[in-house]
Amino acid sequence: MKNIIYISDLAKFVDQEVTLQGWLYNKRSSKKVKFLILRDGTGYLQCVTFIGNVSEEVFNLADSITQESSFRVTGKVKAEPRAVGGFELDVINIELISDSVDYPITPKEHGIEFLMDQRHLWVRSKKQVAILKIRHRIVKAIRDFFDERGFVLFDPPIITPNAVEGTSTLFETPYFDLGKAYLTQSGQLYAEAGAMALGKVYTFGPTFRAEKSKTRRHLTEFWMVEPEAAFYELDDVMDLAEEFLEYIVQTILEERKEELEILERDITKLQNVKRPFPRISYDEAVKLLHEKGHEFEYGNDLGAADETVISESYDRPVMVHRYPQQVKAFYMKRDPENDNLALGVDVLASEGYGEIIGGSQREDDINKLLERIKEHDLPQEFFEWYLDLRRFGSVPHSGFGLGLERTISWICGLDHLREAIPFPRMIYRNTP
Repeated sequence: MKNIIYISDLAKFVDQEVTLQGWLYNKRSSKKVKFLILRDGTGYLQCVTFIGNVSEEVFNLADSITQESSFRVTGKVKAEPRAVGGFELDVINIELISDSVDYPITPKEHGIEFLMDQRHLWVRSKKQVAILKIRHRIVKAIRDFFDERGFVLFDPPIITPNAVEGTSTLFETPYFDLGKAYLTQSGQLYAEAGAMALGKVYTFGPTFRAEKSKTRRHLTEFWMVEPEAAFYELDDVMDLAEEFLEYIVQTILEERKEELEILERDITKLQNVKRPFPRISYDEAVKLLHEKGHEFEYGNDLGAADETVISESYDRPVMVHRYPQQVKAFYMKRDPENDNLALGVDVLASEGYGEIIGGSQREDDINKLLERIKEHDLPQEFFEWYLDLRRFGSVPHSGFGLGLERTISWICGLDHLREAIPFPRMIYRNTP
């Protein structure tokens, strides 16, 4: 709209008359002056309404306007370091667009279940806006990283005929006359097809796990980015993973300082996220757990509590590689030096945030892959297309998956993944 600016543009209009529009975030007042905090999605602005500078009607409106009412305000921009955002507006006129009556989220404390019921409104709060802006920048950093390194975006289907990592956590749906279909757990198998065509690809989209878990690290719908590269072995994909995490974290530290301050994030912890990351084998991880007095039976997969103990032993993410093959997926290649180990790696975030990356070198030998499919009691007919990737020009290849919400939760210092996505889906919640 002509002559209407955004709060983010205020620096260009100091000492000029401008018009802005948005919603009332908060206000305070005295008899002669009203301070209205306007938010417009790009920032916050203190609008100062003096009784002598405006009409009686405008002053009364400034006094009566309610939280989250939408309005348009005209005034003169002033640089004010003490004000939120570094500027304030000397108000000349206010125009109410739409009032807000009995807005349910007030400045007082509210319980988490109440806030989740009001998630469509809770996303307007300052902290939630900061998280969502960081999420946006992380998504851009992910795309920039892979685009700049020659990876091609490759979009896999969300509806699939089979499981990627076992059938116990699938969302099932009827599919016309073809029987059952499932919401995808991962785009990885399709990414492998993409890598055989394009060399280096990445998938990026929603994935679904019908896992009956109520922990702070689980959602039933979440976003994952999954790079896959032909001719990459395990060490190559580990190098890629640590470069990738460093890039994301350092980008956010540089470009989202204001949002991290709003979240009161201790950025000294994030400043340590630089290569090289510690790399320890599963055997070394088990030894570390035992040295710290943590009970753990060799041969089990690492759980959340185990990951926390390991990650808290380092000041940056740690890479745990070469797990027992029985706890890893059928498609992982075995270690040529020890057939009992899978060439897989998990990257555990620092500060006890647990696994954010899981990856591996894929089995490229068709006969061995057929053995794994039988061992895991999977229907071979559903994997014939996947086996074709080994029949026709098979090569070593590797990849990993990074959970977007877990990464956001770690970088923002959140207690639960539910704040890392606009509308979280959990086993006990599918609304609003």
